[in-house]
Parts: sequence; structure tokens; C-alpha cells
Amino acid sequence: MVKVTEKVERIQEILDDLYPKPPIPLLHKDPYTLLIAVLLSAQCTDARVNTVTPILFDRADTPEKMVEMTPEEIEEIIRVCGLGPQKSKAIWTLSKELIEKYDAKVPCSFAQLEAFPGVGHKTASVVMAQAFAQPAFPVDTHIHRCAKRWGLSNGKSVQQTERDLKKIFPKEMWIKLHLQIIYFAREYCPAKKHEPASCPICSWV
Repeated sequence: MVKVTEKVERIQEILDDLYPKPPIPLLHKDPYTLLIAVLLSAQCTDARVNTVTPILFDRADTPEKMVEMTPEEIEEIIRVCGLGPQKSKAIWTLSKELIEKYDAKVPCSFAQLEAFPGVGHKTASVVMAQAFAQPAFPVDTHIHRCAKRWGLSNGKSVQQTERDLKKIFPKEMWIKLHLQIIYFAREYCPAKKHEPASCPICSWV
């Protein structure tokens, strides 16, 4: 049985070797467009979101421009991302709130971000980490799956997985590690048709 500290160090070495500088997978140019892109990624692939956001942001890449559109017009553009009515209404409403409460600027605060419609803890964590470089460890389905497979968490909930990973990995690694595990999960540790024997991490944990 590999000790947890040894396991963590080895996992980090493998991920650093495979993904030394992992890029942010969602296309964006500032905190606002990142917030919208992450909101759209709920129950949708990043690849699909990246086909939609250039069209949406060509029409509206600021809160002021977004509220000039109707929720129905927004929905027409983002429909392929799923949950169109809910997401379009959330995008329009949070854009309006940004203008009214924050001078059209995305706040750098978990509490303030999570108060927006359509923005949960994971979305807020991504924005805090990737837009503002604040220590956060957003846990999506990929990270949740890998943490359980690697014996780093019991897999009972994403909230528990986040707590467990934050305890065993240094805070300064959280932002980079979040991205590294996502890329690793997609390439080597998928939910379906996973072959543990050929996985660089599952083959030995």
C-alpha cells in the first residue's frame, strides 16, 4: 500500500511532467467572459461551450451589452449548451446585477459570486482561481472521479472531495492542479472504457 504522502508526491510529479503549463480550457478574455463561459459549461462540455461563446461574445462581451439583448435572444445563441432557459435568464440577470451593484465589474469574492443566479460554488471557485489567482480548488466530475479512483477521497460528494484534496495538496498547487487533473482525466482516466492497467496513475495507486 502506497502511503498517502508518497502517493500525492508521485501524482504531482506525473501531472507536472504531462501538463507543466496547463491552459485554461474555456475561451475568454476577462473575468466577465470567463464567468459566463463557466456558467455555460454546467452539464456541457468545454468544447461545445467554446463553439458558442465566440458567437455570444461577438454580440455581447460586457454586462452592458448583454442586458441590451433579451433572455430569449441569449437563449437562441446558447441553446446547444443545454438548460437554455435557465442559463439565459441567469446570464441576463447577473449581468444586470453586475451593472447595478458592482459598476459592471466581476467581484473578487466567493460570497458575492455565489449570490448571483446560476453561479454555484464550483463556478465561483473557477472564477476566483483563474480570473483572480486566488487559491481555490474547483471540483468537477473529472476531478471527483479521479480523486476516488486514486484513493484520495471517498467520493461521497464533490464537497467532501474538495475538502480532502485541499488537505493533502499544498495551497500554492491548487489552481494548477485543478487544470492538470481535468486534462489527465480526459486523456487517461475517462469515466467510460477506462483501462486502469494503461493509466499512468491508476496502474499503481
